[in-house]
Amino acid sequence: MTEVDKAYDTDAIRAETAERGAFANVPPRVIRKRTFAFSPWLYRQRNQIERVFNHIKQMRGLSTRYGRRPDKFLAALKLAATRTWISA
Repeated sequence: MTEVDKAYDTDAIRAETAERGAFANVPPRVIRKRTFAFSPWLYRQRNQIERVFNHIKQMRGLSTRYGRRPDKFLAALKLAATRTWISA
């Protein structure tokens, strides 16, 4: 858990996500008097997905989308995901 994510633990953000029907899985700040539901497992899973997307965005051909056709872009995305998965 990073201290940066705890900065998103505000009543306004929690209210907006609840209004949209979502669940804000943000680690609570230590100054909170009221506790909220927080799942460390779900937090780790989200972090892993963010890391995969960040890794894919580092690949220049995908991030700039050289292949304009959707089928070629999807093929390159699958290839990059497979390459990431094999190297992990």
